[in-house]
Amino acid sequence: MEKTDAVSALGALAQDNRLDVFRLLVQAGPDGLSAGAVAEALGLAPNSLTFHFDRLRAAGLIAVRRDGRSMIYTAKYEQMNALLAFLTENCCGGVSCAPAAECKPARKRKSEIA
Repeated sequence: MEKTDAVSALGALAQDNRLDVFRLLVQAGPDGLSAGAVAEALGLAPNSLTFHFDRLRAAGLIAVRRDGRSMIYTAKYEQMNALLAFLTENCCGGVSCAPAAECKPARKRKSEIA
C-alpha cells in the first residue's frame, strides 16, 4: 500500500460514524449488509449514511453491489489487511513481536484499586 492510500483510508476511518460502519461491515463478513440494515443497526439517517458510504468507498475500504432493489455494502478485506500491513511494516524494528495473547496488562497503581 502506498502512503497516499494509507492516508486516505485513515482519513476515512477518522470519524466515529464511518468507523462504526466499517467495523459493522467487517463483522458482517463477505455477504455484507444492506444500507437499510446498516442504518438500523447504527441508528443513522439514510441520507447521512450515503455520505459515509461514499467516503469509505473512495478510500477503497468498502464495495457495493446491487441485489434487486437493495444496495449491499461489504468491507474490502484485502484493503483492510494492506492498511494493517502498512502500519506494522517496521513493527519492533524487524524483531519478531510477541503475540497479543502473550502481552501482559499494565499493573494498576494502588490508588487505582478500589
